[in-house]
Amino acid sequence: MSAPSSQTLTASGPVDDDVLIVGAGLAGLFLALELAPRPCTVISPAPLGQAASSAWAQGGLAAALHPKDSPEQHAADTVAAGAGLVDPIIARLIAEEGPARVRDLVELGVPFDRTPDGALALSLEAAHSHPRVARVAGDLAGKAIMDALVAAVAAAPHITVIEGARATGLLQDDTRRVAGIILRDQAGTLSTRTARETVLCTGGSGGLFQVTTNPPEARGDAVAMAWEAGALIADLEFVQFHPTAIDIGRDPAPLATEALRGEGATLHNQDGAAFMQRYHELAELAPRDEVARAVHTERMEGRGAFLDCRTAVGAHFPDHFPTVFAACKSAGIDPRVDMIPVAPAAHYHMGGIVPDFWGRSSLDGLSVCGECTSTGVHGANRLASNSLLEAVVFAHRIASRLRRVDLDQPGTSRGSVPGALPFAALQQLRRAMSEKCGVVRTGPGMREVLDLISGLKDAHGPARALITAELIVRSALNREESRGGHFRSDHPDTADPRRQFLMKDFKEAVCL
Repeated sequence: MSAPSSQTLTASGPVDDDVLIVGAGLAGLFLALELAPRPCTVISPAPLGQAASSAWAQGGLAAALHPKDSPEQHAADTVAAGAGLVDPIIARLIAEEGPARVRDLVELGVPFDRTPDGALALSLEAAHSHPRVARVAGDLAGKAIMDALVAAVAAAPHITVIEGARATGLLQDDTRRVAGIILRDQAGTLSTRTARETVLCTGGSGGLFQVTTNPPEARGDAVAMAWEAGALIADLEFVQFHPTAIDIGRDPAPLATEALRGEGATLHNQDGAAFMQRYHELAELAPRDEVARAVHTERMEGRGAFLDCRTAVGAHFPDHFPTVFAACKSAGIDPRVDMIPVAPAAHYHMGGIVPDFWGRSSLDGLSVCGECTSTGVHGANRLASNSLLEAVVFAHRIASRLRRVDLDQPGTSRGSVPGALPFAALQQLRRAMSEKCGVVRTGPGMREVLDLISGLKDAHGPARALITAELIVRSALNREESRGGHFRSDHPDTADPRRQFLMKDFKEAVCL
């Protein structure tokens, strides 16, 4: 049976939108609000507030808000966590702008936790040198932020929202300028939507892995679309695996927030022995990649891994961490008296589409924001709770750039859409990615994944999921070292000097 062919669509005539925002998570909605009074349209595949990774964020938003903290120290922690690949200028930029963006969210009605004297209550998370994570009700930050943004968007006259449609391709004119998107609605019908400026805010790629904390639709489609259009991408090998997804057989896996270990929860094997001190001097507060590999090793060697919150949180669990408590109880686990079974899960993609300081991609007419980007702030290993910060900082910067400038009118444009990957084939891909390109990787294992991807492309065509997965695997194969979230047991050492690969095509990489 031959693979399904791609469909090509052409758009001409008057432009549909001024600024078109693809994605309705924190990055997309905050950007839309910041653009006022400039009109914009937001594309959301589901009703606002649903199916967005932002709403699932349990940790919070990191910012140097305490009098004894500073942007300089926040930036230094960010650089240290990123294992040599963080751009220090970008780290300083988001650290310096962070407090102002938190105040913006407060003005939008986000009910961050407060101390008795009215100051923001700040929590400590792994690899931070100071408590600086602003939260809501312990583990409800993402939901509370999204609820506030959704309400504000509903009241904003300059924002148009299109729900129930998903971007499946980019439109480009004869100069390769991005001129909008191709949409697929819930009935499967394709249509075009043209714009003077298109902004991709579409989230990550965790759905390419069998065990993930991301919405299953988050499969890196934006990376594949931008790659095919000719945009620069970087660091796709760096996938962060959260060490403490709740291991109860659900897809996606519920998350036991990093803050539990910040509160003093400890990791134990099935014999009850605490094991993190054997792996890292910082034990439970070690960087996420170190903790994830320790949990992975304990599980692979048959000892299991469990998060013990009984002493650190105990009876306060329902009030302090209601999301985690509800997930545990739904599986018959009472974390006040039981240890929580945990496993590493694909959680955040540090790599993506490369923007400049103002969110512009390497393609005219295309800006990018949020997890689909590679701004340089996360390097090889994201510092906990920096992702929401990055999203609002770059959304603000994109809006500041676009708010009053004249944008070019696109000419006749066209784009193509490949066929979708059938469910069974997608599950086959996800298993292979988790087993062979997951927490621990080897060259032979990843070449097996490439063989699988080649066969799936022959059978089903160049589906977006296959393109992004192939980019991740080839990037990981090219990086013959271990660094941050990328660990190769056949190349366990970190190379010196640093090597950063910017993929140009499937056969070649430029080493900077």
